Amino acid sequence: MHFNASPRELVIKLVYYGPGLSGKTSNLIGLHQRIFAVAGGAGVEGGEGPQSAPSEPGRLLTLETADDRTLFFDMLPLWFRNVAGDAMVRIKVFTVPGQPIHTASRRLVLQGADGLAFIADSQISHTRQNADSFRELCDNLKQFGSSVDDVPLVIQFNKRDLPNVRSDRELEALARRSREPVFAAVASVGDGVAETFIGLLDVTWRQLDQKHGLAERLRIDRDELLAGAALQIAADAPVEVLLARRLGEARTGAHA
Repeated sequence: MHFNASPRELVIKLVYYGPGLSGKTSNLIGLHQRIFAVAGGAGVEGGEGPQSAPSEPGRLLTLETADDRTLFFDMLPLWFRNVAGDAMVRIKVFTVPGQPIHTASRRLVLQGADGLAFIADSQISHTRQNADSFRELCDNLKQFGSSVDDVPLVIQFNKRDLPNVRSDRELEALARRSREPVFAAVASVGDGVAETFIGLLDVTWRQLDQKHGLAERLRIDRDELLAGAALQIAADAPVEVLLARRLGEARTGAHA
């Protein structure tokens, strides 16, 4: 988290982490397409109130390599201005390159993250890669004197449309054991993209507010913040409906 006193602007960094080709890039492309559609839609430019969207989507930067690709938004054009008009929240969203050779790059992108989305591949054949990537995430956080217990985290099981994936029943059971919100997705067609992002923003804001008293200091309400973000990504349902699409019920256990 970074706060600029003048202007009164809060910058939140969110990072999508996971094994190579699990769908991190597909999630960010999906978000960008949604934002682009809203920005180009009638009645958005020149809107009034704290939930008004910017008229231009942010830059989408892609770095291609021989064996993988990584992508990040230089500045994801999601923003919220409080009712008083004297404070703003901006959100930066990054992905990390997933292939094993890019360990140093992953650690660099991860530094300073306020919230994390772990994107897992639902295919049974990729269970080992998911586990290895999550262990590496834990190790990298330790390098910064942190842990997955300290950083807000959501988990997405992507590629639910493919054959030979972990069953819905298995994921529901896993979600009930996990204290993190767990979402199912087919990010390549946009399913689960909005739910995962709003879920991540929710847990991240709650922790930042608890630590720093942001709601009181900046006069920014959590419900209005999430509603503004949902509007700007053209979510298909109200915030509470999006959050309710998480898998499982009781969540009192350990990490997935």
